[in-house]
Amino acid sequence: MAPMTSPEARIVPLLEDTRASVVMVAPHPDDETLASGGLLQRAHASGAAVSVLLLTDGDNNPWPQRWQQRRWTIDSVARTEWGRRRRGEAVDALSRIGLGEGTLQALAWPDMGLTSRIGERLDESVMTLREHFRLHRPTLVVAPILEDRHPDHSAARVLVELALAHGVGPMPELWGFAMHGGVAHAQGLVLSVAEREGKARALEAHGSQLVLGGNRWRRRISGDENYVVGPAAHVHPSAWDSLTLPWRPWAPGLGDCEILIAACTGSWRLPWREGARCGPMHLRLSPEPTIEIERDFTEHELFVKLYSRRRNVWIFDHWGWRRIARSRA
Repeated sequence: MAPMTSPEARIVPLLEDTRASVVMVAPHPDDETLASGGLLQRAHASGAAVSVLLLTDGDNNPWPQRWQQRRWTIDSVARTEWGRRRRGEAVDALSRIGLGEGTLQALAWPDMGLTSRIGERLDESVMTLREHFRLHRPTLVVAPILEDRHPDHSAARVLVELALAHGVGPMPELWGFAMHGGVAHAQGLVLSVAEREGKARALEAHGSQLVLGGNRWRRRISGDENYVVGPAAHVHPSAWDSLTLPWRPWAPGLGDCEILIAACTGSWRLPWREGARCGPMHLRLSPEPTIEIERDFTEHELFVKLYSRRRNVWIFDHWGWRRIARSRA
């Protein structure tokens, strides 16, 4: 992977490459516009191949749907119709910046279900992303940052990084964007007036999302786009076979908390209780929360998350993911 530097410095040589191909990974419809509408325009104008991989249709988005349809109960049929509408809005948004319908590939994975997908269908999910990358051979992949507080966004980042690891062909650059919560080390990509105007036109296609809080999103796209170039910083534990965890959940039993661990070779789930085991992983809570890992475990990198399996009206993450790597020396 190229050395970390600013997007402003990297964009010209990236798009001048005759093999330039940009894949934008959007967890939900409208992320492609809000996060990267300007970058997608510039890539397309330069002659680069552009693809948007839409992971969910955003169908589990009840409050705008309730408001617009004047209904409280949303059944599976209504959700499916809402997701179909939102996917169509994404196609329309891309068309407004000159990108044809074939730009969008929609996977229709469960909205608000990407974290569970890591725990239950990791291999299938990673292979789907890897096949998309193999087909489009990106030189640049744009995806959410790991620190994004929306669980679908942070889970999307985990899946992207696992798909790129041991992938087919040269490793692309990886740029991260934050939709929910900022990040101090993000850097700006300066947009032209035409790019901002195109982005504003594209945003208006997402009518389902503009009824509630639309002015907030309009203000957001009035500026430049911000990206973190490269993967998140590695965390090197003192001993790989014993990972100290940063979390201290209050009443974890009431929250039905568990640890989710993901790596290239699989995923493991550990209930937050003393002595819980799964595969090569063993959870100790005393004297401090620690995952003990069998010594023959060969992975060099793990993604670890504490989360609650209980449904909650608050959708954003309390704890988020951690990316942990050991030195290959």
